[in-house]
Amino acid sequence: MSSETDRDEQSGVATAKKEKLQKPRMYKVIMHNDDYTTMEFVIHVLEKYFQKAEPEAHAIMLEVHTRGFGVCGIYTYEVAESKVAKVIKYARENGHPLKCSTDPLD
Repeated sequence: MSSETDRDEQSGVATAKKEKLQKPRMYKVIMHNDDYTTMEFVIHVLEKYFQKAEPEAHAIMLEVHTRGFGVCGIYTYEVAESKVAKVIKYARENGHPLKCSTDPLD
């Protein structure tokens, strides 16, 4: 014998629980000033790895030069870390001590 509750549970009506998806935490990629990396190389890196147009790359380079650091872009953690690693590797291959890091976005 089946009760009314059992029939409701076996009626084949599926109910889906909606999981609330959270947006991934975002990270700033920050380029730091040094006394050896040329301004031209910094602009080149901003164009090559951050797809910045020359005017924007130039503005970020000036910010790095005058403030000591500049934000190259905002990405998910994995993308930000990958870009930092690529920039540092490329800079070292070209004889520059350019420093790049990530910082969580507030």
